Amino acid sequence: MTITTSPVTAIPAVSPERAFAFFAERLGCQADPADVWYAMRDSREKGAVQDFTVVDVRAEGAYRKAHLPGAISLPIAEITGERVAGLPSGLLVVYCWGPACNGSTKGAMKLAALGREVKEMIGGLEYWVREGWPTEGRRPIDPKTATPADLGLVC
Repeated sequence: MTITTSPVTAIPAVSPERAFAFFAERLGCQADPADVWYAMRDSREKGAVQDFTVVDVRAEGAYRKAHLPGAISLPIAEITGERVAGLPSGLLVVYCWGPACNGSTKGAMKLAALGREVKEMIGGLEYWVREGWPTEGRRPIDPKTATPADLGLVC
């Protein structure tokens, strides 16, 4: 028996126009750690405008331990109209622990429901650290020696 299609082509690809719309919509809701870091770095080193605010939606204790530089702590349970009114205007980029945590998705959804422009940083703190970008807090994470506990991967 000869196989005429692979699992990749068994379901035909959508048209280029539909693919473009799909990927554009995804990018309208997501940012990756590298793009966030380079924009932050360029604002500090090159005088570029940082046109977004980073929001950490993990628990306050996790934020105090380590967080992205300049991030604002806003745990999911505290995302209310009153708290959101105190945030800077413009785009918010939210993150949580990593890909296995949907806290940033929940946080982004709540912020959008409150009328805020928002993107989710895919990969969260875990992939930020894996890329080698700096953190702040009581115990900044050294990417060279980061343990699963540093990334919130174990209790």
